[in-house]
Amino acid sequence: MKLMVAILVVTFGVTIYVNPGLFRPTKGWKEEVVLHDGRVIVVKRHFTLAGYPTPDARERALIDQTISFVLPDSDKKISWHTEYKSVVPERNSLSPSLLGVVNGVPYLATVPAGCLAYNKWGRPNPPYILFKYIAAAWQQITLDEFPTELVHANLMPIPATSLLKPYYTVAAAKAEWDGNIAAYAKTILRVEVKKGGGITSCEELVLYKGSWIGPNDPVMRAIIDRGLK
Repeated sequence: MKLMVAILVVTFGVTIYVNPGLFRPTKGWKEEVVLHDGRVIVVKRHFTLAGYPTPDARERALIDQTISFVLPDSDKKISWHTEYKSVVPERNSLSPSLLGVVNGVPYLATVPAGCLAYNKWGRPNPPYILFKYIAAAWQQITLDEFPTELVHANLMPIPATSLLKPYYTVAAAKAEWDGNIAAYAKTILRVEVKKGGGITSCEELVLYKGSWIGPNDPVMRAIIDRGLK
């Protein structure tokens, strides 16, 4: 019989679970979120972490993210989940920025997390991937279907692990915002972002035989073709 060992450590809101053959640290916190009508709800944020992407990186890469909350005026718990996997062609890797509830229906605004994700999602401009919670599931909707009263981002950016707190009040969450955040990440824009603005300036990529390359790159296509022989 194999000896199984589990260690659970909680420090500064970061939970680490270890067992033989598996090491996936996590981090999470709760934050107060102001809805468009002034009501405040508590949202739980949870991340599974991978290793450090570069030798000098201070933050681990993300494997996935889950946000969960209780629908106001009910006891219904709702969750949303995204994975961060650059090696798969499926659409993923989203950063949530705005959570809203209109007429009892939850809505979520997200932005692709990085240039590869932006290309995976078809290079939208304005750069939003929007969802509506319908029939117990999140379904993607268009910007025209997204309520116009939902304007200001209310989900805070991801803090550095070393500075992470277990709970963020409204004031503490606002303090996490800084001047380097693009305008489209702070406010839902309904016009195209001008060329060169943030993520919309990402180089266009296409998926070719499992690799993301430039749309007019015969050299890379030839290299990929030779490698597959």
